[in-house]
Amino acid sequence: MKMAFARLVESKTHLIPGRLRVSELLFEVPKDYNNPSSGVLQIFARGVTRHEKPAAVLTEDERRKNLIKPYFVFLQGGPGFGSPTPQDSPLTNKVLDRGYQLLFLDQRGTGLSSPITAATLALQGDPRRQADYCKLFRADSIVKDCEAIRKTLTQDYPAELKKWTVFGQSFGGFCILTYLSFFPQGLREAFMSGGLAPVGKTPDQVYKATYQKVIERNKAYYSKYPEDVEAVQGLCFHIKSKGGLPLPSGGVLTVRGLLTLGRFFGAQGGLDTVHDLILRTRIDLANFQFISRPTLSALERALTFDDNVIYAILHESIYCQRMASNWSAERVGKTFREFQWLTGSPQSASAVKEGPLFFSGEMIYPFLFDAFPELEKLAPVAEILAQYTDWPELYDEWQLARNTVSLYAATFVEDMYVNFDLAQDTANMVQNCRQFKTNSMYHDAIRSKTDEVLSQLFALRDDSID
Repeated sequence: MKMAFARLVESKTHLIPGRLRVSELLFEVPKDYNNPSSGVLQIFARGVTRHEKPAAVLTEDERRKNLIKPYFVFLQGGPGFGSPTPQDSPLTNKVLDRGYQLLFLDQRGTGLSSPITAATLALQGDPRRQADYCKLFRADSIVKDCEAIRKTLTQDYPAELKKWTVFGQSFGGFCILTYLSFFPQGLREAFMSGGLAPVGKTPDQVYKATYQKVIERNKAYYSKYPEDVEAVQGLCFHIKSKGGLPLPSGGVLTVRGLLTLGRFFGAQGGLDTVHDLILRTRIDLANFQFISRPTLSALERALTFDDNVIYAILHESIYCQRMASNWSAERVGKTFREFQWLTGSPQSASAVKEGPLFFSGEMIYPFLFDAFPELEKLAPVAEILAQYTDWPELYDEWQLARNTVSLYAATFVEDMYVNFDLAQDTANMVQNCRQFKTNSMYHDAIRSKTDEVLSQLFALRDDSID
């Protein structure tokens, strides 16, 4: 496919602390690349270079040549989350020190890139039109945006710098595999962390694998905090006895909603994050016989997707090609004894006293669209998307098997979100894929252990083992 250029509609440059020169860039791209006349979306990105103050005044031509460095593009995980600001990303200085210029790109629908919310979606019309609009926000469209922006930013660059380097965290890595499938000619090299998508696997296959790891993490949690077995059971019975607890923003905390807190178990310190929340509720109940507002606010911040609705409405679709997800996580979860609460909250004390209540992972369930105000508005849209069967292909397995772009991947044996065994199937499929594998880090290692991950990935590129 011949890609159009993106139109740069705004560019403002600022100096920020840390010797960073940040350009705020706003592009217009086709909303639907298969129907360019249907309108445009705005894509926001921040370009980052070092701010240098030379001893002698440079000419404009000299200054421009100093700024022309190979691009390193960061794609955030999710889906549904915007990129971090440069000063808040641990990647920034490490990447700039290696001679790149950075581009933090807000993927379409996230951050400042035509963000999707209940209100912005309502502008599209009825739920079916809203769903049709959402179908344009998967990885296939994201990489088309990237390629259009690359052509615009590098059109005056020398030939050897027109290709760029991409780095994907989690879902950002999924996007990179889509990029390698359809637009490898735009890439110099690719890096990813926890991003080897389960190419060729159905949603049901993905969740059957990831639930197993979630069970392991629950056992680790209760082994570390055995007192929380009773605390979680007590909290659930309190919630049930009240018919749900009103949350500060207008949502409702239900038993099933509470038990989705296990999504934190896959990150470094995640067990402790959940324990701290359970500890707060236990102390509140012991002292007041109710849950205080600060504790409810903390629970709401941990549980809600109201500010990142794409994550909820499109999460299962990232595994779909020519098939419907049909709420796969819920269907598969109900087949596990440990997650029978998905059929409803515990009915009696004896029903749960036999063992601890297990938390789910990053799975999305239809009942979440009854618990939070923004998601509730989007329940009809989510249902249409869950039943949609004609999702286009996200990967070209033939092309991946013949890939010539070097791919360097950090892969985590204990990854709760991107199953290690399924990731190995993908790694074996992709030509020119080299991995740093470890069982001493979790999925969020690019944030929690940035130096180690980057040094290992660049060592894959720069060092030889022979």
